[in-house]
Formats: sequence, C-alpha cells, structure tokens
Amino acid sequence: MKKVLALIKPRLLSFRNSGGENGKRGRLALFGAIGSIFWIGIFAVTYRVLSYFQGVKGFGDILAYKLLSMVILTFFSLLVFSAILTILSKLYLSKDLMLVHSLPVAAETIFMARWIESTADSAWMVIIYTIPVFLSYGIVYEAGFLFYADIILTLIPLCISASAFSALLVMLAVMILPASRVRSIFVFLGIVVLVVLYVTFRMLRPERLVDPDAFTSVMAYLQSLSTPASPLLPTTWAYDSLKAALTGQTGSTFFHNGLAWSFAGFILFIQPVFARAVYYNGFSKTQAAMIRLYETQGQMLCKVFAFLKGPARAFVIKELKTFWRDQTQWSQLFLIAALIVIYLYNFSALPLDKSPIRTVYLQNLFSFLNMALAAFVLTAITARFAFPSVSIEGSSFWIVRSSPIRISTLLWIKFFIYLTPLMLLSQILIVATTILLEVTPFMMVLSVITLFIMTPGIISLGIGLGAAYPNFTSENPAQTVTGFGGLMFMIYSAGFIGLVTILQAGPVYSIFMAGIRNQAITPFQWTWIIVSFALVILICALVLLLPMKFGIARLAAQSAGQV
Repeated sequence: MKKVLALIKPRLLSFRNSGGENGKRGRLALFGAIGSIFWIGIFAVTYRVLSYFQGVKGFGDILAYKLLSMVILTFFSLLVFSAILTILSKLYLSKDLMLVHSLPVAAETIFMARWIESTADSAWMVIIYTIPVFLSYGIVYEAGFLFYADIILTLIPLCISASAFSALLVMLAVMILPASRVRSIFVFLGIVVLVVLYVTFRMLRPERLVDPDAFTSVMAYLQSLSTPASPLLPTTWAYDSLKAALTGQTGSTFFHNGLAWSFAGFILFIQPVFARAVYYNGFSKTQAAMIRLYETQGQMLCKVFAFLKGPARAFVIKELKTFWRDQTQWSQLFLIAALIVIYLYNFSALPLDKSPIRTVYLQNLFSFLNMALAAFVLTAITARFAFPSVSIEGSSFWIVRSSPIRISTLLWIKFFIYLTPLMLLSQILIVATTILLEVTPFMMVLSVITLFIMTPGIISLGIGLGAAYPNFTSENPAQTVTGFGGLMFMIYSAGFIGLVTILQAGPVYSIFMAGIRNQAITPFQWTWIIVSFALVILICALVLLLPMKFGIARLAAQSAGQV
C-alpha cells in the first residue's frame, strides 16, 4: 500500500497546489453555487413527492419504496457507465502512463493506484447528487441514526462494486478486441452501454406506474409494484438494507449491508489478481501501431465538396476525416441512439386515453412541452460533439493558425458541418413524437418550424462558446464541456429554450383554444401573436450570430497572445 499511496500522492499535491489561483477560486465558487442550487432542488422535489406518497394510505409506502429501488438501480448504472469511461482513460490512455510504467513498480500496483483515482473521479458527483434523495427519505419517514449511518455504509460498497466490475470489464475488453488501436474499444463499450440502458429501463418497467387498469385487481397491482428484485444484485442488497434501516430493523440492515461489503471485498480481492495476469499485456497492445476500423475515402470527399475553394474544402475534409477516424465518437452515437429510442418509447407508452383530462388537450400540451424537451436533447448532443470541436484540435492548433484561412471561416465551417446532421436529427425527433401524440396539424407545423429555427442557435452557442473557452491541453477534449465554458453553454442554452417557450406559450394557447371553441381570434390576440413570434425569430437570429462573433473574437485574441 505504501507504493500505491506514493503513486497517488502527485494527484493529491496537484489539488493542493492549484487551490490558490484567484481565477480558479472564482470558478469554483460559481460551480459550487450552481451545484448547491441543484442539490437543494433535488432535495425539495424528492421531499415533496415522498410527502405526497405518505398521504396515500397503504399505497403510498409501496410507491415510495419502489422509487427508492429505482433510484438505487439508476445510481448503480450511472456508476458503472462513468467508471468504464474513467478507468479506460486512466489505465490505457493517459499521457503519463509511459513514465509510470518505467518505474520499478509492479503492474498490479500501478493498476490499483489508477483504479483508486478512477473510483473517486467517477463516483464523487453521483454520490453528492444522490445523498439529498436519501436524506429526504430519512426526514419524511423520521428515521433514526441507523438510517443515516447506513447511507454511508451502503454507498461505499456499491461504489467499490461498480468500479471494480467496470475495471474487470475494461481489462477483458482490451484483451478480446483484435484491433491494435485501443480507442476502438469504445465501439464495444457503446454496444454495452446500449444493452445496459435497455435492460435497466425494462427492469424498471415504468408503464406499471401509469396503467393500473392492466391488472385484474388493485391488490394484484400493489403486489406487482412490491415484487422484489433478484437477490444476487448489489442494488438489491443496498435497497433491502436501506429499507430495513428506514423501518428500524437493525438485524436485517446489517445482514444485507454485510452481503454488500462481502461482495465488494471479494471483487476487490479478485481485481489485482486479474490485473496481474492481463493488465500489462493489454497496455502493451495499446502502444502498437494504430489501425482504423474504417477507411475514409478522401477522393470521394474532394468531389463532393468541389464547389468550395481550396483552403475551405481542405478544412471541411479534415473535419470529416477527424470524426470518422476517432472511434471514441462512435460509442456516443450508440448512446444517443439508445436515449432517442427510450425518449420515443416514453411517448408511445403514455396512457392518454385513460386520463380524466380530454385527450386533445393532453396531446397538444405534451406536444408543446415536447418542443422544449427535444431542444434540450439537441443541447446535450451539441455539448458532446459541437462544443469540443475547437478543443479537439489540441496542440496542433498552431497549424490551423498558420494556414491561409481566417478563424471566422474555420468556425463557420465547423458550424455548417454539425448543422446538417443535427438539424436532420432534431426534425426526425420532433416529427416522430408529434406523430405518436397524434396532435393537430397546427401543433405539428409549429413544432417543426420552432425546432428548425432554434437548432442553428443552439449549435452556434456550442461552437461559439467552445471557441471562447477552449482547452487544447486536455487529454480528452470531450471533457471540456464539464468546464466553465460548458457550464455557460448549458446555462445560455437553457435560457434560450426557456425564453422561446415562454414567448410562444400564450399565443399558442389562444390559437389552440380558438380552434377548439370555433371562435374567431380578436385583433388584440392577432397583434400579440405576431409580436411574440416576431420576437422568437429575432431572438433566434441573435443567438445564431452573437455567440459566433464572441467566439471568433475570443479565439483570435487567445491565439494572438500565444503567438
């Protein structure tokens, strides 16, 4: 353990040495304030929901316990996914691994040191934003000290089990895949993530919570909701332990907690044994010549973009080749596809015909809200692909600056490259959901047009702010979205989407109700409608131009300062 601690010590010293910079202190304060708001919001919402559940006698406790099992299962899934990405980077892709492996230290020692770092990096945020959920349970159910102590005793083995399982999975995948380029493993991990998301979603079976009529009786419905999960899963031990602690069953609490700790200890013991056998061999394979999974056709791309001038055409082809050659992007495509399928499935599973509210109202209400939801989905995808597009240039950005092309041209090239696929994706998403909801023609046309004019603005925010706050030294440019610039992008995008939604809400309601009641729209309402939609168009135009202008100016100033 002394060698493991010695390998971890530089990471700890880097935290201490970076804490005194004024700029970082201000950003940490901003992040802390925003994080605290989200933390309080999660607590308030969970407390409100649980308080409502407690008001429903007999049925409320079952729903509360079912919600607890969903939270734990989601928590474990997020831990596994986050640990896979972090461990792969720490064990195989970090730039300092060549130096570390040259030290007189065994491979399994290096593995354990990196695994401890990865576990902390992948788990701390998930734990912080899960604790308010558990605290709300303790307050609503007036739990004693046992429950609050059991939260810590449960989360620690759950994090260890998730991280250790992810490490074993990553090491096995590196050994199985024949490709010598380690980043090709993300293709495999993308498929795994897709399967895990699908299985997790089906295990939750959310349709049971909105369709009690599918059961022969209320008792059968209650019994189905309270059906326990597999006793072999770590999430089941965590759930049983927390549930027993809520009800004051000390013996059952420590029994299930003991199961969780014994499994965590077992997998923690197996991990270095497995690492001693395969880790260094897998790391050696990553240092071999890199082979692409797919070859790009440069001549075909030159013919397709023959209408562009020489430098512009060269940069367009470079951007496309960079995307296709970087297989780290492919896992994100699998993940996005899985999320879109689940997103569409949620709309198809809505029991609108069983609601006491008229179906036509619900259909069009959900359609209007769906515009904002689809825009948020587009924002998440933009954050993953478009925002880091400048940072991904890395240390080779000086080549871009020395080329005969202006920064404005470079950023607009990136903008149009991402505009086409994201515009197509957003339109497919909005059209598919409106068809599933069977909305009126007016709502379908409005949804399509609104998302059509909002998409360029969201992409402009991503490209512009990504250029204004680049990070050319990051080992993983995709992680730049977690920095200050990424936070600003999320805030501005949320404000943009919210403002457009608010401006359209009143006029859309007036038009919809006039059609339902067969009434004519008054001149005042027409004025209100025209002004609101004109403001929406104006805001979309400003959001399209201003972020790009800001990003061009900031990037030019930064590159000039570097020169």
